[in-house]
Amino acid sequence: MSTITRLDALDTALYDYVLPEERIAQTPLAERDASRLLHVPPGDAPLEDRGFRDLPELLHPDDLLVLNDTRVRAARLRTRSENGGTIEVLVVQALGDGRYACLVRPGRRLRPGRTVQFGDGLSATIEGDSPGHPGARLVRFHCSEGGVDDTIERLGTVPLPPYIHEPLQDSRRYQTVYAQSPPQSAAAPTAGLHFTPRVLHALRDKGIRTTTVRLEVGLGTFAPIRSDRVDAHAMHEERFELPAQAADDIARTRAGGGRVVAVGTTAVRTLESCAAGGGLVAPQQGATRLFLKPGSPFQVVDAMLTNFHAPRSSLVVLVAAFIGTDRWRAAYGHALRGGYRFLSFGDCMLCWRGGSAPR
Repeated sequence: MSTITRLDALDTALYDYVLPEERIAQTPLAERDASRLLHVPPGDAPLEDRGFRDLPELLHPDDLLVLNDTRVRAARLRTRSENGGTIEVLVVQALGDGRYACLVRPGRRLRPGRTVQFGDGLSATIEGDSPGHPGARLVRFHCSEGGVDDTIERLGTVPLPPYIHEPLQDSRRYQTVYAQSPPQSAAAPTAGLHFTPRVLHALRDKGIRTTTVRLEVGLGTFAPIRSDRVDAHAMHEERFELPAQAADDIARTRAGGGRVVAVGTTAVRTLESCAAGGGLVAPQQGATRLFLKPGSPFQVVDAMLTNFHAPRSSLVVLVAAFIGTDRWRAAYGHALRGGYRFLSFGDCMLCWRGGSAPR
């Protein structure tokens, strides 16, 4: 019997755990779909150690996978100051009119009014703090030739999460194979990194369909919860788009008795931000600060494919809200004991919302 009450479930300490440094995957596997998959059925059903290539076996015809097809921007720009020091500007989100939310280093020296030159006619002027992005600065880019976005993409490098210290030999490994958007995200929707054409073909052959939404992943996704209470955490803002085709695909899935399987927490947040009742969604675009935590209703998503997340993160809280705090701790304990790889280049889990048992 659970000893965690609903009030206790909002205590941030509940979402802390010891993650040994050696368990953080520093590089991707040679083959994307060679990762392990922990299957977490609802209720008290036994956990299952599987491989990602088993995913088609764990789903059924008429189920629908919802993919986030965002592409990661080559968002990390570096240059040298007049004194020879390193200056770094990391683009988080385009805000329009040549202005971007960015993380800058060294923050103490890059004060409002400071202009930084990057080469190829690209410069950046620090204007102040960026609303909606804690710790970020509002930066206006200027480019003497060509578009700002194209120049950033040409001069920048793909930013890896702060806990990855090994260089990435092939930047394509931090993109999903189905990324189709213009470069927009500051981080990858990492649950999608496991997919290969082979797995996608196997899913289609079984009658499992896919549809796409788009959420621009911000660096706030890596920020730990610093407040003692989960409900005091200020959630970061991320822009999303749920097209009419995705809404139609979900409606058809519901009508056929299939289930909606979100690939990644970004797809979950997009779908639940657009919930329209009855398990359906309304097509729309905008920005979301939705923070899914214990007590939050899940109206659309039946199952979630997700990686193993960092301690005290909003992503761990989302997982716990989806499958239950006791079930979350059991799954993560099993993964730690079983040698699973954690975080962005690590393994994954397929978990089911209570009441959404596999047929």
